[in-house]
Amino acid sequence: MKLSFRWYGENDKVTLEHIRQIPNMHSIVTAVYDVPVGEVWGEESIAKLKENVEKNGLHFEVIESVPVHEDIKLGKPSRDKYIANYCENIRRLSKAGVKCICYNFMPVFDWTRTQLDKELEDGSTALVYYVEQLKKMDPLTGELSLPGWDSSYKKEDLQNLFAEYAKLNEENLWENLEYFLKAIIPVAEECDVTMALHPDDPPYPIFGLPRIITCEENLDRFLKLVDNRYNGLTLCTGSLGCTKSNDVVKMIDKYAAQGRIHFMHVRNVKLFDDGSFEESAHFSPCGSLDMVAILKALHKHNFEGYIRPDHGRMIWGETGRAGYGLYDRALGASYITGIWEALSK
Repeated sequence: MKLSFRWYGENDKVTLEHIRQIPNMHSIVTAVYDVPVGEVWGEESIAKLKENVEKNGLHFEVIESVPVHEDIKLGKPSRDKYIANYCENIRRLSKAGVKCICYNFMPVFDWTRTQLDKELEDGSTALVYYVEQLKKMDPLTGELSLPGWDSSYKKEDLQNLFAEYAKLNEENLWENLEYFLKAIIPVAEECDVTMALHPDDPPYPIFGLPRIITCEENLDRFLKLVDNRYNGLTLCTGSLGCTKSNDVVKMIDKYAAQGRIHFMHVRNVKLFDDGSFEESAHFSPCGSLDMVAILKALHKHNFEGYIRPDHGRMIWGETGRAGYGLYDRALGASYITGIWEALSK
């Protein structure tokens, strides 16, 4: 496995100089953040990212993410223009040495939480999803500012988007995903870049919006849409694992054996009976997932893809981007490395 770490660019409070000090660190996971969704990334911007990463002795091989424009998800006539731009981004990133691109196909909202700073028993703070809190939220009338919610949308734009998605059912979304894949995967194969779809987070409908990348049955269907190794997964243990109906270890064993996991997001979650969950420390007893079993399933199949510690708590007084501080993610990275070394020996 190749250990990696998410970095949000030069304005990130977590610096490359600090990340490089984490033992066994291989790659930086980053993106160009100043280009509107659907547009082509500038070659100079890509080159600058690559330069910053490599001068710190790290590899520039994973992009998370190249966002998919809503017109593609909605199947609008304008989608072909945005798909062409997406293909050009794959070509440009490949030229810069990128080997894996993570993306998602979630309508409107990316990962959704109801609170970003829930204080846990040990005094750390974490991202949480509480069902009772969600019931009080309405993105069309409330003032929301959470990760996964695009703050660039004006209220009227959001209302229009919801109205368009109201005309779409899950089958329509599957059709639009297939159309997208059949256009981009041949380009990815030509460029030797693996495309790694991230599951929906959480893996069920939010505010009436359809979500389809949610469970083993749907992952099977996704992989068969274009049955090509370049069409693969970012298997996120926290996303799939935040519902008890998903057997994360079984899925990892299955898709790693098929060679279809290109990127792993590893984090732990503590589940509650009503469907709520809290993000926890990576250490297995802190949550509901068995980290040793997860990594053992990967190791069994000689996993050589990329893996990163996912969202961490804020600990030791650290402040910054919720879920993306240095300290707890560094602990998670070292925990992953320790388990992997033990399995290897």
